[in-house]
Amino acid sequence: MSNAPLAERMRPRTLDDYIGQKHLVGEGSIIRRMIDSGNVSSFILWGPPGVGKTTLARIIANTTKSAFHTLSAVTSGVKDVRDVIDRCRQESMSMFSSGRPILFIDEIHRFNKSQQDSLLGAVEDGTVTLIGATTENPSFEVIRPLLSRAQVYVLRPLDENDLQQLLDAAISKDEILSKRDVRVEETAALFRYSGGDARKLLNILDLLEQSTAHGETLTINDRTVTERLQQNPQAYDKNGEMHYDIISAFIKSVRGSDPDAALYWLARMIAGGEDPEFIARRLVILAAEDIGLANPNALLLANATFDAISKIGMPEGRIPLAECTVYLATSQKSNSAYMGIAAALAEVERSGNQPVPLHIRNAPTSLMKDLGYGTNYKYAHDYPGNFVRQQFLPDSLVGQRFWNPCDNQAENVLARRQYDRWFATDKDNAGE
Repeated sequence: MSNAPLAERMRPRTLDDYIGQKHLVGEGSIIRRMIDSGNVSSFILWGPPGVGKTTLARIIANTTKSAFHTLSAVTSGVKDVRDVIDRCRQESMSMFSSGRPILFIDEIHRFNKSQQDSLLGAVEDGTVTLIGATTENPSFEVIRPLLSRAQVYVLRPLDENDLQQLLDAAISKDEILSKRDVRVEETAALFRYSGGDARKLLNILDLLEQSTAHGETLTINDRTVTERLQQNPQAYDKNGEMHYDIISAFIKSVRGSDPDAALYWLARMIAGGEDPEFIARRLVILAAEDIGLANPNALLLANATFDAISKIGMPEGRIPLAECTVYLATSQKSNSAYMGIAAALAEVERSGNQPVPLHIRNAPTSLMKDLGYGTNYKYAHDYPGNFVRQQFLPDSLVGQRFWNPCDNQAENVLARRQYDRWFATDKDNAGE
Protein backbone atom coordinates (compact mmCIF):
# COMPACT_ATOMS: atom_id res chain seq x y z
CA MET A 1 0.00 0.00 0.00
CA SER A 2 2.97 2.37 0.51
CA ASN A 3 3.17 2.96 -3.26
CA ALA A 4 -0.45 4.04 -3.40
CA PRO A 5 -1.29 7.77 -3.22
CA LEU A 6 -2.16 9.12 0.20
CA ALA A 7 -5.78 9.66 -0.85
CA GLU A 8 -6.11 5.94 -1.57
CA ARG A 9 -4.25 4.90 1.58
CA MET A 10 -6.61 7.05 3.67
CA ARG A 11 -9.83 5.90 1.98
CA PRO A 12 -12.27 5.08 4.84
CA ARG A 13 -13.49 1.51 5.17
CA THR A 14 -16.20 2.14 7.78
CA LEU A 15 -18.60 4.92 8.70
CA ASP A 16 -16.58 5.58 11.85
CA ASP A 17 -13.66 6.67 9.65
CA TYR A 18 -15.82 8.61 7.19
CA ILE A 19 -15.41 12.37 7.51
CA GLY A 20 -18.08 14.90 6.64
CA GLN A 21 -21.72 14.62 5.45
CA LYS A 22 -23.10 14.31 8.98
CA HIS A 23 -26.52 15.31 7.64
CA LEU A 24 -26.55 12.00 5.74
CA VAL A 25 -24.44 9.58 7.81
CA GLY A 26 -24.53 11.03 11.33
CA GLU A 27 -26.49 9.39 14.12
CA GLY A 28 -30.18 9.25 13.21
CA SER A 29 -29.66 10.49 9.66
CA ILE A 30 -31.31 8.91 6.62
CA ILE A 31 -28.42 6.92 5.14
CA ARG A 32 -27.22 5.84 8.59
CA ARG A 33 -30.70 4.49 9.33
CA MET A 34 -30.77 2.60 6.03
CA ILE A 35 -27.40 1.02 6.74
CA ASP A 36 -28.34 0.10 10.32
CA SER A 37 -31.58 -1.53 9.14
CA GLY A 38 -29.88 -3.34 6.27
CA ASN A 39 -32.61 -2.08 3.94
CA VAL A 40 -30.86 0.24 1.48
CA SER A 41 -33.01 1.79 -1.22
CA SER A 42 -31.74 3.23 -4.51
CA PHE A 43 -30.39 6.77 -4.44
CA ILE A 44 -28.17 9.25 -6.26
CA LEU A 45 -25.36 11.15 -4.54
CA TRP A 46 -24.96 14.66 -5.93
CA GLY A 47 -21.97 16.75 -4.91
CA PRO A 48 -18.64 18.25 -5.97
CA PRO A 49 -15.49 16.15 -6.49
CA GLY A 50 -13.67 14.76 -3.47
CA VAL A 51 -16.49 14.75 -0.92
CA GLY A 52 -16.84 10.98 -0.52
CA LYS A 53 -19.44 9.75 -3.02
CA THR A 54 -17.62 6.61 -4.17
CA THR A 55 -16.27 5.93 -0.69
CA LEU A 56 -19.73 6.10 0.85
CA ALA A 57 -21.09 3.63 -1.69
CA ARG A 58 -18.31 1.16 -0.89
CA ILE A 59 -18.82 1.54 2.84
CA ILE A 60 -22.53 0.78 2.41
CA ALA A 61 -21.74 -2.37 0.44
CA ASN A 62 -19.13 -3.53 2.98
CA THR A 63 -21.34 -2.81 5.99
CA THR A 64 -24.42 -4.53 4.55
CA LYS A 65 -22.27 -7.34 3.07
CA SER A 66 -23.83 -6.76 -0.34
CA ALA A 67 -22.21 -7.69 -3.63
CA PHE A 68 -20.78 -4.54 -5.15
CA HIS A 69 -20.60 -3.83 -8.86
CA THR A 70 -19.30 -0.63 -10.45
CA LEU A 71 -19.77 0.94 -13.84
CA SER A 72 -18.34 4.17 -15.16
CA ALA A 73 -20.75 6.13 -17.34
CA VAL A 74 -17.74 7.35 -19.31
CA THR A 75 -16.75 3.90 -20.59
CA SER A 76 -19.88 1.72 -20.24
CA GLY A 77 -22.64 1.16 -22.78
CA VAL A 78 -26.10 -0.42 -22.69
CA LYS A 79 -24.60 -3.91 -23.14
CA ASP A 80 -22.36 -3.42 -20.09
CA VAL A 81 -25.39 -2.35 -18.05
CA ARG A 82 -27.39 -5.40 -19.11
CA ASP A 83 -24.49 -7.76 -18.44
CA VAL A 84 -23.98 -6.51 -14.90
CA ILE A 85 -27.73 -6.60 -14.22
CA ASP A 86 -27.81 -10.24 -15.35
CA ARG A 87 -24.98 -11.02 -12.90
CA CYS A 88 -26.86 -9.20 -10.14
CA ARG A 89 -30.02 -11.18 -10.92
CA GLN A 90 -28.09 -14.45 -10.58
CA GLU A 91 -26.57 -13.28 -7.30
CA SER A 92 -29.99 -12.32 -5.95
CA MET A 93 -31.24 -15.85 -6.54
CA SER A 94 -28.19 -17.44 -4.93
CA MET A 95 -28.72 -19.14 -1.56
CA PHE A 96 -25.54 -17.44 -0.36
CA SER A 97 -26.83 -13.96 -1.11
CA SER A 98 -26.97 -11.67 1.94
CA GLY A 99 -28.96 -8.92 0.28
CA ARG A 100 -29.61 -7.10 -2.94
CA PRO A 101 -26.47 -6.43 -4.99
CA ILE A 102 -25.42 -2.80 -5.18
CA LEU A 103 -24.73 -1.31 -8.59
CA PHE A 104 -22.64 1.84 -8.30
CA ILE A 105 -22.53 4.08 -11.39
CA ASP A 106 -19.96 6.84 -11.31
CA GLU A 107 -20.76 10.00 -13.28
CA ILE A 108 -24.28 8.75 -13.94
CA HIS A 109 -25.10 12.11 -15.56
CA ARG A 110 -23.04 11.01 -18.55
CA PHE A 111 -25.43 8.13 -19.31
CA ASN A 112 -27.69 8.93 -22.24
CA LYS A 113 -31.44 8.24 -22.16
CA SER A 114 -31.23 4.69 -23.54
CA GLN A 115 -28.52 3.77 -21.04
CA GLN A 116 -30.60 5.15 -18.17
CA ASP A 117 -33.72 3.42 -19.51
CA SER A 118 -31.89 0.09 -19.34
CA LEU A 119 -31.61 0.49 -15.55
CA LEU A 120 -35.31 1.06 -14.87
CA GLY A 121 -36.55 -2.55 -14.78
CA ALA A 122 -33.81 -3.80 -12.46
CA VAL A 123 -34.27 -0.88 -10.07
CA GLU A 124 -38.07 -1.21 -10.15
CA ASP A 125 -38.18 -4.97 -9.40
CA GLY A 126 -35.42 -4.83 -6.79
CA THR A 127 -32.85 -6.80 -8.74
CA VAL A 128 -30.29 -4.17 -7.78
CA THR A 129 -29.91 -1.31 -5.40
CA LEU A 130 -28.70 1.55 -7.57
CA ILE A 131 -26.29 4.10 -6.14
CA GLY A 132 -25.36 6.79 -8.63
CA ALA A 133 -22.78 9.53 -8.23
CA THR A 134 -22.83 12.83 -10.09
CA THR A 135 -21.30 16.27 -9.96
CA GLU A 136 -24.11 17.66 -12.15
CA ASN A 137 -27.67 18.58 -11.18
CA PRO A 138 -29.69 15.35 -11.54
CA SER A 139 -32.80 17.37 -12.33
CA PHE A 140 -31.29 18.16 -15.72
CA GLU A 141 -29.12 15.10 -16.37
CA VAL A 142 -31.14 12.12 -15.08
CA ILE A 143 -34.39 11.02 -16.71
CA ARG A 144 -37.57 11.55 -14.71
CA PRO A 145 -38.54 7.81 -14.48
CA LEU A 146 -35.18 7.04 -12.88
CA LEU A 147 -35.42 10.02 -10.53
CA SER A 148 -38.81 8.76 -9.38
CA ARG A 149 -37.21 5.46 -8.36
CA ALA A 150 -34.10 6.88 -6.67
CA GLN A 151 -33.92 9.54 -3.97
CA VAL A 152 -31.33 12.29 -4.48
CA TYR A 153 -29.01 13.14 -1.58
CA VAL A 154 -26.80 16.23 -1.72
CA LEU A 155 -23.21 16.00 -0.45
CA ARG A 156 -21.54 19.20 0.70
CA PRO A 157 -17.94 20.39 0.44
CA LEU A 158 -15.98 19.60 3.60
CA ASP A 159 -15.88 22.50 6.05
CA GLU A 160 -12.81 23.56 8.03
CA ASN A 161 -13.63 21.25 10.93
CA ASP A 162 -13.88 18.31 8.53
CA LEU A 163 -10.61 19.25 6.83
CA GLN A 164 -8.87 19.60 10.20
CA GLN A 165 -10.15 16.18 11.21
CA LEU A 166 -8.88 14.72 7.94
CA LEU A 167 -5.49 16.37 8.37
CA ASP A 168 -5.15 15.03 11.93
CA ALA A 169 -6.15 11.54 10.83
CA ALA A 170 -3.64 11.51 7.97
CA ILE A 171 -0.76 12.64 10.19
CA SER A 172 -1.55 10.18 12.98
CA LYS A 173 -2.78 7.11 11.07
CA ASP A 174 -1.18 7.00 7.63
CA GLU A 175 1.56 4.39 7.36
CA ILE A 176 4.03 6.93 5.95
CA LEU A 177 3.05 10.26 7.49
CA SER A 178 2.73 8.78 10.96
CA LYS A 179 6.44 7.93 10.82
CA ARG A 180 7.48 11.43 9.78
CA ASP A 181 8.23 14.39 12.04
CA VAL A 182 5.34 16.66 11.04
CA ARG A 183 4.89 20.18 12.38
CA VAL A 184 1.65 22.00 11.56
CA GLU A 185 2.12 25.75 11.94
CA GLU A 186 -0.65 27.12 9.73
CA THR A 187 -3.51 25.58 7.78
CA ALA A 188 -5.16 28.56 6.04
CA ALA A 189 -3.48 28.01 2.65
CA LEU A 190 -3.84 24.24 2.85
CA PHE A 191 -7.56 24.50 3.49
CA ARG A 192 -8.02 27.25 0.92
CA TYR A 193 -6.35 25.28 -1.86
CA SER A 194 -8.29 22.18 -0.82
CA GLY A 195 -11.58 23.97 -1.40
CA GLY A 196 -13.65 21.50 0.60
CA ASP A 197 -12.24 18.56 -1.39
CA ALA A 198 -10.79 15.73 0.73
CA ARG A 199 -8.88 14.23 -2.18
CA LYS A 200 -7.30 17.56 -2.98
CA LEU A 201 -6.15 18.08 0.61
CA LEU A 202 -4.60 14.63 0.74
CA ASN A 203 -2.91 15.13 -2.63
CA ILE A 204 -1.36 18.37 -1.37
CA LEU A 205 -0.14 16.57 1.76
CA ASP A 206 1.28 13.85 -0.48
CA LEU A 207 3.14 16.49 -2.49
CA LEU A 208 4.52 18.11 0.67
CA GLU A 209 5.69 14.75 2.02
CA GLN A 210 7.33 13.66 -1.20
CA SER A 211 9.13 16.99 -1.63
CA THR A 212 10.52 16.96 1.92
CA ALA A 213 13.69 14.91 2.37
CA HIS A 214 13.52 12.02 4.81
CA GLY A 215 15.01 12.99 8.12
CA GLU A 216 13.83 16.59 7.72
CA THR A 217 10.83 17.97 9.55
CA LEU A 218 7.75 18.15 7.34
CA THR A 219 6.54 21.67 8.06
CA ILE A 220 3.03 22.69 7.05
CA ASN A 221 2.47 26.42 6.84
CA ASP A 222 1.02 28.87 4.35
CA ARG A 223 4.35 29.72 2.71
CA THR A 224 5.38 26.10 2.22
CA VAL A 225 2.03 25.04 0.77
CA THR A 226 1.94 27.96 -1.66
CA GLU A 227 5.55 27.54 -2.79
CA ARG A 228 5.32 23.79 -3.33
CA LEU A 229 2.12 24.05 -5.33
CA GLN A 230 3.55 26.78 -7.56
CA GLN A 231 6.76 24.82 -8.08
CA ASN A 232 4.88 21.65 -8.97
CA PRO A 233 2.01 22.57 -11.30
CA GLN A 234 2.33 19.13 -12.93
CA ALA A 235 0.92 17.65 -9.74
CA TYR A 236 -2.52 18.64 -11.04
CA ASP A 237 -3.44 17.82 -14.63
CA LYS A 238 -5.94 19.64 -16.79
CA ASN A 239 -8.64 17.12 -15.88
CA GLY A 240 -7.91 17.25 -12.17
CA GLU A 241 -7.48 19.59 -9.26
CA MET A 242 -6.26 22.90 -10.71
CA HIS A 243 -8.75 22.61 -13.56
CA TYR A 244 -11.59 23.47 -11.18
CA ASP A 245 -9.78 26.33 -9.48
CA ILE A 246 -8.70 28.08 -12.66
CA ILE A 247 -11.98 27.76 -14.55
CA SER A 248 -13.70 29.12 -11.43
CA ALA A 249 -11.34 32.11 -11.41
CA PHE A 250 -11.95 32.66 -15.13
CA ILE A 251 -15.74 32.58 -14.77
CA LYS A 252 -15.73 34.92 -11.78
CA SER A 253 -13.39 37.37 -13.55
CA VAL A 254 -15.70 37.61 -16.57
CA ARG A 255 -18.75 37.90 -14.32
CA GLY A 256 -16.96 40.58 -12.31
CA SER A 257 -16.16 42.64 -15.46
CA ASP A 258 -12.36 42.36 -15.14
CA PRO A 259 -11.01 41.67 -18.67
CA ASP A 260 -7.37 41.67 -17.53
CA ALA A 261 -7.90 38.95 -14.93
CA ALA A 262 -10.11 37.02 -17.35
CA LEU A 263 -7.36 37.09 -20.01
CA TYR A 264 -4.78 35.97 -17.43
CA TRP A 265 -6.82 32.93 -16.40
CA LEU A 266 -7.59 32.21 -20.05
CA ALA A 267 -3.84 32.22 -20.73
CA ARG A 268 -3.27 29.86 -17.79
CA MET A 269 -5.75 27.39 -19.24
CA ILE A 270 -4.32 27.64 -22.76
CA ALA A 271 -0.73 27.23 -21.49
CA GLY A 272 -1.83 24.23 -19.42
CA GLY A 273 -3.29 22.46 -22.44
CA GLU A 274 -6.95 22.86 -21.49
CA ASP A 275 -9.43 21.67 -24.12
CA PRO A 276 -10.34 24.86 -26.06
CA GLU A 277 -13.87 23.59 -26.67
CA PHE A 278 -14.33 23.33 -22.91
CA ILE A 279 -13.38 27.00 -22.58
CA ALA A 280 -15.70 27.92 -25.45
CA ARG A 281 -18.58 26.04 -23.83
CA ARG A 282 -18.05 28.00 -20.63
CA LEU A 283 -18.16 31.24 -22.64
CA VAL A 284 -21.51 30.21 -24.13
CA ILE A 285 -22.86 29.51 -20.64
CA LEU A 286 -21.47 32.81 -19.33
CA ALA A 287 -23.09 34.72 -22.20
CA ALA A 288 -26.51 33.31 -21.31
CA GLU A 289 -26.19 33.24 -17.53
CA ASP A 290 -24.31 36.44 -16.72
CA ILE A 291 -24.77 38.79 -19.70
CA GLY A 292 -28.17 37.53 -20.78
CA LEU A 293 -30.79 40.02 -21.87
CA ALA A 294 -28.59 43.00 -21.10
CA ASN A 295 -26.77 42.20 -24.35
CA PRO A 296 -28.21 39.28 -26.36
CA ASN A 297 -25.41 39.69 -28.93
CA ALA A 298 -23.07 38.14 -26.36
CA LEU A 299 -24.65 34.73 -26.88
CA LEU A 300 -24.30 35.10 -30.67
CA LEU A 301 -20.60 35.92 -30.32
CA ALA A 302 -20.03 33.05 -27.85
CA ASN A 303 -21.68 30.59 -30.23
CA ALA A 304 -19.60 31.96 -33.10
CA THR A 305 -16.49 31.50 -30.96
CA PHE A 306 -17.36 27.88 -30.28
CA ASP A 307 -17.92 27.35 -34.01
CA ALA A 308 -14.61 29.03 -34.86
CA ILE A 309 -12.70 26.86 -32.41
CA SER A 310 -14.10 23.69 -33.97
CA LYS A 311 -13.03 24.93 -37.42
CA ILE A 312 -9.55 26.35 -36.84
CA GLY A 313 -8.33 24.62 -33.67
CA MET A 314 -5.28 25.80 -31.76
CA PRO A 315 -3.06 27.79 -31.51
CA GLU A 316 -5.02 30.28 -33.66
CA GLY A 317 -8.15 29.51 -31.64
CA ARG A 318 -6.70 31.55 -28.79
CA ILE A 319 -7.61 34.73 -30.72
CA PRO A 320 -11.42 34.26 -30.92
CA LEU A 321 -11.34 32.94 -27.35
CA ALA A 322 -9.61 36.15 -26.22
CA GLU A 323 -11.98 38.33 -28.29
CA CYS A 324 -15.05 36.72 -26.77
CA THR A 325 -13.57 36.82 -23.26
CA VAL A 326 -12.91 40.56 -23.43
CA TYR A 327 -16.33 41.24 -24.97
CA LEU A 328 -18.17 39.31 -22.26
CA ALA A 329 -16.09 40.79 -19.45
CA THR A 330 -16.74 44.36 -20.61
CA SER A 331 -20.41 43.86 -21.48
CA GLN A 332 -23.34 44.92 -19.31
CA LYS A 333 -24.45 42.07 -17.06
CA SER A 334 -27.83 40.53 -16.29
CA ASN A 335 -28.81 37.22 -14.73
CA SER A 336 -32.57 37.77 -14.98
CA ALA A 337 -33.11 34.86 -17.41
CA TYR A 338 -30.99 32.56 -15.24
CA MET A 339 -32.85 33.57 -12.09
CA GLY A 340 -36.17 33.34 -13.89
CA ILE A 341 -35.76 29.71 -14.93
CA ALA A 342 -34.41 28.87 -11.46
CA ALA A 343 -37.54 30.39 -9.88
CA ALA A 344 -39.81 28.58 -12.32
CA LEU A 345 -38.10 25.24 -11.65
CA ALA A 346 -38.44 25.82 -7.91
CA GLU A 347 -42.16 26.43 -8.40
CA VAL A 348 -42.51 23.23 -10.44
CA GLU A 349 -40.74 21.34 -7.66
CA ARG A 350 -43.04 22.93 -5.07
CA SER A 351 -46.43 22.68 -6.80
CA GLY A 352 -45.94 19.71 -9.12
CA ASN A 353 -47.72 19.18 -12.42
CA GLN A 354 -50.38 21.86 -12.51
CA PRO A 355 -53.04 21.38 -15.23
CA VAL A 356 -52.79 23.38 -18.45
CA PRO A 357 -55.75 25.80 -18.77
CA LEU A 358 -58.31 24.39 -21.19
CA HIS A 359 -58.26 27.34 -23.58
CA ILE A 360 -54.53 26.91 -24.41
CA ARG A 361 -54.55 23.12 -24.70
CA ASN A 362 -53.97 21.46 -28.06
CA ALA A 363 -57.16 20.04 -29.62
CA PRO A 364 -56.23 17.72 -32.53
CA THR A 365 -59.29 15.43 -32.14
CA SER A 366 -63.05 15.97 -32.00
CA LEU A 367 -63.20 14.45 -28.53
CA MET A 368 -60.73 16.99 -27.22
CA LYS A 369 -62.70 19.83 -28.79
CA ASP A 370 -65.91 18.49 -27.21
CA LEU A 371 -64.14 18.48 -23.83
CA GLY A 372 -63.38 22.17 -24.24
CA TYR A 373 -59.75 21.97 -25.32
CA GLY A 374 -58.80 25.20 -27.08
CA THR A 375 -62.18 26.86 -26.48
CA ASN A 376 -62.02 30.66 -26.26
CA TYR A 377 -58.35 30.79 -27.15
CA LYS A 378 -57.46 34.21 -28.56
CA TYR A 379 -54.94 34.18 -31.43
CA ALA A 380 -52.58 37.08 -30.65
CA HIS A 381 -51.98 38.01 -34.29
CA ASP A 382 -55.68 38.76 -34.78
CA TYR A 383 -55.40 41.72 -32.40
CA PRO A 384 -53.78 45.16 -32.68
CA GLY A 385 -50.11 45.07 -31.81
CA ASN A 386 -50.16 41.24 -32.02
CA PHE A 387 -51.17 41.05 -28.40
CA VAL A 388 -54.29 40.15 -26.45
CA ARG A 389 -54.55 39.74 -22.72
CA GLN A 390 -55.46 36.23 -21.61
CA GLN A 391 -54.43 33.63 -19.01
CA PHE A 392 -51.46 31.40 -19.79
CA LEU A 393 -50.39 30.19 -16.33
CA PRO A 394 -52.24 27.40 -14.47
CA ASP A 395 -55.15 28.64 -12.37
CA SER A 396 -53.25 28.21 -9.11
CA LEU A 397 -50.32 30.32 -10.34
CA VAL A 398 -52.13 33.29 -11.86
CA GLY A 399 -50.20 36.46 -11.01
CA GLN A 400 -46.98 34.59 -10.23
CA ARG A 401 -43.79 36.33 -11.42
CA PHE A 402 -40.67 34.46 -12.46
CA TRP A 403 -38.85 36.98 -14.68
CA ASN A 404 -37.72 40.10 -12.86
CA PRO A 405 -35.77 42.38 -15.21
CA CYS A 406 -32.45 43.78 -14.11
CA ASP A 407 -31.78 47.52 -14.24
CA ASN A 408 -30.04 48.00 -17.59
CA GLN A 409 -30.92 49.78 -20.80
CA ALA A 410 -31.93 46.72 -22.81
CA GLU A 411 -34.13 45.18 -20.11
CA ASN A 412 -35.68 48.50 -19.20
CA VAL A 413 -37.05 48.58 -22.76
CA LEU A 414 -38.35 45.01 -22.44
CA ALA A 415 -39.90 45.73 -19.06
CA ARG A 416 -41.62 48.87 -20.32
CA ARG A 417 -43.01 46.98 -23.30
CA GLN A 418 -44.42 44.30 -21.02
CA TYR A 419 -45.94 46.89 -18.71
CA ASP A 420 -47.61 48.67 -21.61
CA ARG A 421 -49.05 45.39 -22.87
CA TRP A 422 -50.36 43.91 -19.69
CA PHE A 423 -51.56 47.09 -18.02
CA ALA A 424 -52.98 48.79 -21.11
CA THR A 425 -56.22 50.69 -20.57
CA ASP A 426 -57.48 50.03 -24.10
CA LYS A 427 -60.03 47.31 -23.42
CA ASP A 428 -60.35 46.34 -27.08
CA ASN A 429 -56.64 45.81 -27.41
CA ALA A 430 -56.67 43.96 -24.09
CA GLY A 431 -59.32 41.56 -25.36
CA GLU A 432 -61.79 42.50 -22.72
